[in-house]
Amino acid sequence: MIKFEHVTKKYDEVGGIEDVSIDIADGDFVFLVGPSGAGKSTFIKLISKELEPDSGHIYVNGQDITHLSNRRIPVLRRQIGMVFQDFRLLPNKTVYENVAFAMEVVRCTSRTIRRTVPQVLQVMGIADKADQLPDTLSQGEQQRVAIARAIVNNPKLLIADEPTGNLDPDTAWEIMKLLAQINRRGTTIVMVTHAKEIVDRMGRRVVAIDSGHIVRDNKEGEYGYDV
Repeated sequence: MIKFEHVTKKYDEVGGIEDVSIDIADGDFVFLVGPSGAGKSTFIKLISKELEPDSGHIYVNGQDITHLSNRRIPVLRRQIGMVFQDFRLLPNKTVYENVAFAMEVVRCTSRTIRRTVPQVLQVMGIADKADQLPDTLSQGEQQRVAIARAIVNNPKLLIADEPTGNLDPDTAWEIMKLLAQINRRGTTIVMVTHAKEIVDRMGRRVVAIDSGHIVRDNKEGEYGYDV
């Protein structure tokens, strides 16, 4: 699903990643961990083409995206769902409209939207919130909406950037169970996190980045840093 071959992206000699090579298989669930400023954000921004590498090659779903033209970037991004710590919901749209918007952007038909959005909201456990605005929801409910929006177009890859960072432990664990369910359906997940307890409890693949280099890659790993 994702392959880096000797990828480097530096910022004035400080930050970024250097000579990173890694394979993430289709259907994998990977925690990306490491201290702040280690290169985790650079890693995921290279996958979504928010950044260009200085050298090396990057493949997503078998396609070399290293020198992807601007007109092809939207096609790539349709294969990738994104979930963030701060939810990034549209405040003046209802739950239904927030999720539907992701389908409208890729020009799905109204009929497809009307059929698909309720199904995804049901899976996320928020079907009864469809007509509510984001600021009437709890933080956990808002993150469920954000995940629903990220998966409604059935992406092959889901990138989650600190998705539990603003949540209490119980709510965070409920979100993780939803992500595990999505992964079981075949979606590859790369999750950036500082949540040691979640990483240790899940027992999934852990890739640690430090000072721009991959320093650890364990199939069923632990967080491995003091927090």
